[in-house]
Amino acid sequence: MDISEIKIGTESSIFGPIDKGITQIKRLEEIGFDSVWMADHLMGWTPESIWTPDLIKVAAVQQDPHIFHEVYSILAVVAWITNKILLGTSVTETFRRHPAVLAQTLITQDNISKGRVILGIGTGEGENIVPYGIKWHKPVSRLEESINIIKLLWESDKKVNYNGEFWKLKDAVLTAKPFKKNKYPPIWIAAHGPKMLNLTGRLGDGWLPAYSDPQAYKYRLNHIHNAAKKAGRDINEITPGLYSYLIIDEDHNACDDLIGSPYVKNMLLTFPNSVYKEYGTKHPLGEDFYGLIDYIPTKYDRETILEAINRIPQKMCDDHILHGTPDEIIGRIEEYALVGMKHIVLSNLTFVNDLSKVKSSYHYMQKVLNYFKDNQS
Repeated sequence: MDISEIKIGTESSIFGPIDKGITQIKRLEEIGFDSVWMADHLMGWTPESIWTPDLIKVAAVQQDPHIFHEVYSILAVVAWITNKILLGTSVTETFRRHPAVLAQTLITQDNISKGRVILGIGTGEGENIVPYGIKWHKPVSRLEESINIIKLLWESDKKVNYNGEFWKLKDAVLTAKPFKKNKYPPIWIAAHGPKMLNLTGRLGDGWLPAYSDPQAYKYRLNHIHNAAKKAGRDINEITPGLYSYLIIDEDHNACDDLIGSPYVKNMLLTFPNSVYKEYGTKHPLGEDFYGLIDYIPTKYDRETILEAINRIPQKMCDDHILHGTPDEIIGRIEEYALVGMKHIVLSNLTFVNDLSKVKSSYHYMQKVLNYFKDNQS
């Protein structure tokens, strides 16, 4: 294990005033985080029916759980006022944006940031698609076609044609070039299932799964590497990442208390039924319920959601939410490093149900960051 290669990023979507959010991201760069990631959402995962201070403390200062600014507008501003931190989307999809528009947008962001932007992309989530009248259809095939079109437009100096199932191009051009010659924004794919892992191995520059224990991570990474080899690719061209929710405190018991909060448990409703089966149960919203696709938070009343989260096994929370003291978090990250992970993105949930822990949680995150930074010198 070479921990000197480990990069530490963090989620920093802006939910409140934009100026304060920008200041926070500048601070993250000054502290030394390697990357910052922003969600591309129209709504959040928490139903407004449970967004009340008695259940979720942060609701006392943020009136609505669905405040999301348009990610590429924010990314452009952040790119302009930062200098070295990598900037990624966590993650976008191809239902709401034509691949040619995504290709142009990322080249623009690449020039603004002087080569620091990452296109985090996946099949999408039902909550950002279905309520807005967009048909959910063949998400993996659609994503593959979109990535092919993006790369085709990036890499061609001439008019291009493309006759796909979802998009057709005729005499199309995109002649804007990246900031660094022939160095296009890397595409990191949020992949979990076999089809998406194959796609990552064939077309991805990075892998950004949202949940996984180290052994499952190793198995999936091997799947990606095998797909890459079959495609004639060098596996070292693909950066193994991980997006992880985090609860951190100097007192492990305090973390255990927060792990069982309604906010945290609600996040696990996005998991597929296959994960629930591992714990001898089924998804609280139905055996055929697939969280990322079927969970539309605005559909559910308070009673239904509270009943659902009460049926989530506590061990499932313990296993899938990274939590503990700074030393424990360091040890856990090293476990992932042993199986090949090189870039972790930490999404700090610590203060959501205890507002007094905003400052302290970032202080402890900095301890984790400094440990890995010190081993890079």
